[in-house]
Amino acid sequence: QVQLVESGGGLVQAGASLRLSCSASGFTFSTYTMGWFRQAPGKEREWVSSITSSGRYTFYADSVKGRFTISRDNVKNAVYLQMNTLQPEDTATYYCTASYATTGNYDQELAYDYWGQGTEVTISS
Repeated sequence: QVQLVESGGGLVQAGASLRLSCSASGFTFSTYTMGWFRQAPGKEREWVSSITSSGRYTFYADSVKGRFTISRDNVKNAVYLQMNTLQPEDTATYYCTASYATTGNYDQELAYDYWGQGTEVTISS
């Protein structure tokens, strides 16, 4: 069965770094665009970053551009989000997601087919 499992979240101070991991199984990982979304308490889920199936292209929300880096390993069926210079505004539950096909709407939830359960990231000031 399809499964996406996130890990790597935790509590860190502003300015610190974290690396989130997502382990995928149950589908042909190397043919899927992968993405990360996040949701803060009381707020709607928002798109953070995406990476195309081969890893050739990456995309970032303006709020994280220059600080976060998305990557993938198609042998390990894993996608990562390296988060540097973390800020309190980054506090949220982070979700890994997979899309069979996207046509430029990679920043919208409707483009994605599978979702993980999320990993919590808390940044203290």
